[in-house]
Amino acid sequence: MDPVSDFPRPYPLQFRGSRLARAVLQLAGWRLAFDGLPALQGVLIVYPHTSNWDFVVMILAKWALGVPVRFWGKDRLFRVPLFGRWLRWVGGVPVDRASPRGVTGQAVALLARRRSEGRYFWLGLAPEGTRKYIDGLRSGFYRTAQGAGVPLGLVRLDYARREVRVLDFILPSGDADADLRRLAGVYAGVVGRVPANASPLRLLDASVPRADTMVK
Repeated sequence: MDPVSDFPRPYPLQFRGSRLARAVLQLAGWRLAFDGLPALQGVLIVYPHTSNWDFVVMILAKWALGVPVRFWGKDRLFRVPLFGRWLRWVGGVPVDRASPRGVTGQAVALLARRRSEGRYFWLGLAPEGTRKYIDGLRSGFYRTAQGAGVPLGLVRLDYARREVRVLDFILPSGDADADLRRLAGVYAGVVGRVPANASPLRLLDASVPRADTMVK
């Protein structure tokens, strides 16, 4: 399957990963497809998220690829001794869910600040927001990438192929239906560890333009 991308290849940001992490994944039967990142800032979404094992696979993939990716976590978790330090070490960023700006507003502001400073920052998200089935994707990933004007990287976590694929990058157009059709093409055939838990590719937040129609 050819990559879907709004950015020219080869991608300019290349990384050196951990041979040990790559070897562990290979022993478990997993392969990686990755060709760098197209910009200094962006949002990576992992789909589908259906099991606690997804975190283990993706942390190993992060180390194997050498890509510094941050992810949100409830701020109270970071106050737990030792566990909070470990969360920061693996890339966690504490977020205040009670902030008047909301989680998405904080993410947009942070990415925009990094863009203005010319500093690297990629945020990893699971748009389902839970490993259990829900009737669509939470829209924060889309509003964050669109609001900050950064690439949206589409990570396929495919247990059928035992593959983590990070090759597809789009720039949200503001037409959510059209963009979701592109996501559906990239994620066609992907199988989660618990297939029944995978959510349909539609946005739950109807306030996002043209986001109220399920993508078939």
